[in-house]
Amino acid sequence: MYLGSQLFTDDEYATRLHRVRELMEQQGLSAVVVTDPANIFYLIGYNAWSFYTPQMLFVPIEGEMVFFLRDMDAHGAHRTTWLPAEQIVGYPESYVHRPHVHPFDWVAWALRQRHQIAPASRQGSVGLEMDSHFFSPKAYRALFNAIPEWKLVDSFELVNWVRSVKSDAEIQLMRQAGMVCSQAMRAAIDTIDVGVRQCDAAAAISQAQITGTDDFGGDYPAIVPMMPTGAAADTPHLTWHQGTFNDDEAVVIELTGAHNRYHCPLARTVSLGTPNKDVDYVAGATAEGLNNVLDAIRPGVPTRELASTWNWTLAKYGLEKPSRLGYSIGIGYPPDWGERTISIRTEDETILAENMTFHIVCGMWMDGYGFELSESVRVSATGVETFTSFPRELIRK
Repeated sequence: MYLGSQLFTDDEYATRLHRVRELMEQQGLSAVVVTDPANIFYLIGYNAWSFYTPQMLFVPIEGEMVFFLRDMDAHGAHRTTWLPAEQIVGYPESYVHRPHVHPFDWVAWALRQRHQIAPASRQGSVGLEMDSHFFSPKAYRALFNAIPEWKLVDSFELVNWVRSVKSDAEIQLMRQAGMVCSQAMRAAIDTIDVGVRQCDAAAAISQAQITGTDDFGGDYPAIVPMMPTGAAADTPHLTWHQGTFNDDEAVVIELTGAHNRYHCPLARTVSLGTPNKDVDYVAGATAEGLNNVLDAIRPGVPTRELASTWNWTLAKYGLEKPSRLGYSIGIGYPPDWGERTISIRTEDETILAENMTFHIVCGMWMDGYGFELSESVRVSATGVETFTSFPRELIRK
């Protein structure tokens, strides 16, 4: 439940900012410009569908943060963020979607007015979220031209890395998202059948995602339900069409539960009619591999060992998976529910820590068919916690 207008306590928000500033100091940054809506939500709790226009949380290594966003959105920002009104600044509507000006032109002027641009002699590097989905080349050019005092550098997902270890309060929200996810997956399995239109199955899933449970309502997901079907299941990330499901084909379902912006994705594969023998074979290998990976998870284990465990299991079956095995998850906004930090693959050097959370995606995209099995998990003090409890097998209907 929300604490007044806040989702987390003042102490938790203070701890998050402190951890961000510790990393800023290590990277030699005097400020970071935060544009990823998930990172803005993480630091100040702001939550609205306003990220399609430029917005920026300015985080200095000392002093007050300032949140800049479109004027019409700034008026209501106080309804979700804990920031006081004087730290929420709206830029004029005349800067929205104009060809020769950018809102950050105005934001740069506003930062000068607030004396938050230090002289060049005292100005360290300013970190930008160079890989944020919502930081455009035009936004970069506006800051580069308007604030020549700044040495603009990549912050290398600084806030995202702070997010990779969750608090106990965040874990509880992810458990609730897992309950929503279970409802959505149950709706998918119950609805998908021979002769059913794919769009009708997507509608049933979406309704379950938003309805949630009696206790925990759902949010809009960062990614829509994905349902590669039949021969097209050899390709991930396909959605749906208005055609019907057919007999003797497999349907890959990848969806998520979302609750207060925290996401728990899940994938399962449904076989309509008689399973293809190749799908059946891959399903057995994949289930064994996933179970072996889950058994290997515990604090102190390098993520590369999880990838190696998976690869060795597949090798026994004469199979391989070139893509990564999984990634860190938590807060999600469109177009992605991943955190863009830890990837489970053999070259990743990250060491697992308690309360890291991952989507482990055992997706096998073959030639003319596919199979997917996944789990969202938490690294517990002694092993692993899964956020859902669906059987890890090919589901036959």
